[in-house]
Amino acid sequence: MKTIQANVVTPDGSVFSGDVEMVSVKTPEGGLGILPGHLPLVSPLAIGPVRLKQNGNIQPVAVNGGFIEVRPDEVNILAESAELPSEIDLTRARAAKERAERRLAEAKKENLDFKRAELALKRAVNRLEVAEKN
Repeated sequence: MKTIQANVVTPDGSVFSGDVEMVSVKTPEGGLGILPGHLPLVSPLAIGPVRLKQNGNIQPVAVNGGFIEVRPDEVNILAESAELPSEIDLTRARAAKERAERRLAEAKKENLDFKRAELALKRAVNRLEVAEKN
C-alpha cells in the first residue's frame, strides 16, 4: 500500500514522524482526509484529534490548533501543542476539563471571558477523548 510521510511538530519538538497510509484532521471547515498523492494545500487546524493510519492501525494525536501543509508525498502538521495518548495525564486532563466547565458557567453568569473558557474546555475534552480511546 502507498504511504505518505507525516510529521507532527510543536514549538517543543517533533511528536510524530513516519510513513502513514492516511492522515485525518479537523479544520474549521470540517474534516479532511489525506492520502498519498493528495493535491498541495495549507489549512488551519481546529482543536481535535489527528488520526494517523499506520500499518492498518490508527494512531491518534491530540492537537490543539495550528496548521497543516500537504504535499503529494508529505504532510506537515505544525501544532500549537500535540500529545500522543501515552503522554496525556488523565487526572490532569479531567481536572482541566472540570476547571474549564466551572469557568464557562461563571462566564455566563458574570459575563467573563466566555471564548477563553470555551477553548479551554475544547482542549481538555480533546485530550480526554484521545487518551481514553487508547
